Amino acid sequence: MGTKTDEQLVAEALSGSQSAYTRLVERFERPVYNLVARMVRDRGLAEDLAQEAFVKAFTRLDTFRSGQGKFSNWLFKIAHNTAIDHLRKSRLDTVPLDKTEPDEPDYHAVLADAEAATPLDRTVAGDLGRALAAAVDRLRPEYREAIVLRHQEGLAYDEIAEVTGMPLGTVKTYIHRARKELAAILEEAGWAPTG
Repeated sequence: MGTKTDEQLVAEALSGSQSAYTRLVERFERPVYNLVARMVRDRGLAEDLAQEAFVKAFTRLDTFRSGQGKFSNWLFKIAHNTAIDHLRKSRLDTVPLDKTEPDEPDYHAVLADAEAATPLDRTVAGDLGRALAAAVDRLRPEYREAIVLRHQEGLAYDEIAEVTGMPLGTVKTYIHRARKELAAILEEAGWAPTG
């Protein structure tokens, strides 16, 4: 007895199967949350927006056409649009690097800390993953989204174009630029390749 495909679960959910609906949520809750969290950079907000995306998807489940693409791409597009709508309504807060108030931290000093652990120490402590996550968070939202869909969710370029509504060439450009920026950010942070 094999695992049911997304399309089979969709058909069952449309026929009223609560267990099929639950399986779809279980299958996609983490990827949808990860995508939204990378876009909005707030875990609590990402949970709310991911839940909103699922509600939108399942109230419009009858509009999904299996012959026109994968269910995951359709769901990611809804999650993407939900996060974009939120970001358009409320601008993300930014923090200036320059100290403007006496009680604020001096971010220049924090970023240029000569006492910071060496790259080897950070690797041993498992910090490379955190450094990469922090580097991804520093990317422009559109670059961040494209790189997360490509490398975290494993979508192909054409699938990313479908999810985001961007032209294929733009997707390729964003991913290329995101990789270059990530390399520069990681190198700046002491993660330069060896050899």
